[in-house]
Amino acid sequence: MKKRKSPKRIGWIIALLLVALGFVVPLPYYIEAPGSAVHLSDLIKVDDQKDMNKGSYMLTTVSIRQATPLTYLMRYLPYHEGLTQDELFGTTTSNEEYNNLQKYYMDSSINAAIELAYKTAHKPYTLTYKGIYIMSVLPNSNFEGKLKIGDTVSALDGKTFESSDQFMDYVKQQKVGQKLTVTYQRDGKTDTVTAPLTEMKETKLPGLGISLVEHTTIETEIPVTVKSDQIGGPSAGFMFALQIYTQLTGNDLRKGHEIAGTGTISSDGTIGRIGGIEKKVVAASKEGATIFFAPDDTIDPIIQKNYPNLQSNYKEAVAAANKLETKMTVVPVKNFQDAIDYLKKLN
Repeated sequence: MKKRKSPKRIGWIIALLLVALGFVVPLPYYIEAPGSAVHLSDLIKVDDQKDMNKGSYMLTTVSIRQATPLTYLMRYLPYHEGLTQDELFGTTTSNEEYNNLQKYYMDSSINAAIELAYKTAHKPYTLTYKGIYIMSVLPNSNFEGKLKIGDTVSALDGKTFESSDQFMDYVKQQKVGQKLTVTYQRDGKTDTVTAPLTEMKETKLPGLGISLVEHTTIETEIPVTVKSDQIGGPSAGFMFALQIYTQLTGNDLRKGHEIAGTGTISSDGTIGRIGGIEKKVVAASKEGATIFFAPDDTIDPIIQKNYPNLQSNYKEAVAAANKLETKMTVVPVKNFQDAIDYLKKLN
């Protein structure tokens, strides 16, 4: 005769099963948290050589994991944030599409970093501009269903451009509701589509209703390799440029310091705003950085009016550093030269 399991034992089994499921059942939510500070000497070689000088430059990351019923509670921890699927993926429709976009952002930031570093160091390079790569099409865009993520726009109204800035300046000079003809490449084929321009919600200016990056390729006489590994997004561009420039010139700009930072980079040297900077400050502090470069971005007055509590990345980083009570110095940088000038004064 088999002995029946007691109700108490059954209760414990059910409880343990529920706890186990609480850790593994995925929810349509994500947890964004401090990531890591990655030493760039491990990722970058210039002229087939690693940077062997003392100290290091570090890019900083955030980590994103899909939540489960129990891990979702991590959103209440300091420097952790809960994100919905829409908030994380935006207009992308799958993890794969999101990851592909993050990879393309990274590839584009690497090209921009190489271009700026070589130009600033007066070293030869050849940049080939292919057009504008579409990263997303907004739901209110008149080009929705006509243009797709991954299309490369090569001309507007038959006019070609040499940069995304020229592209956007041309669009801004038009009127809301005015029809615009877009020439684009998809799957190796060229086609055109015409639709009216949309009023952009934040700026009230005319636009196609897309997010974009420059689609370029770059070749250099002095070889440079960047291993981005599993890192995605555009926010490492500035630190990539700093590492490459330092190795190209052969100048020991760090003076042995551990220097972290973040920010997008443009070919003119402008350092752009990024998300999650307070989490990156945490990552840099944990890795032992003594200096943190933060974008000192200027917020558009129209955006500031709509979001009155919005602060520059620099102010956000200072607030996070003060809260952490870290001894790390947060340094504001608007452009690449700001960082170089600061480093030249280090002891």
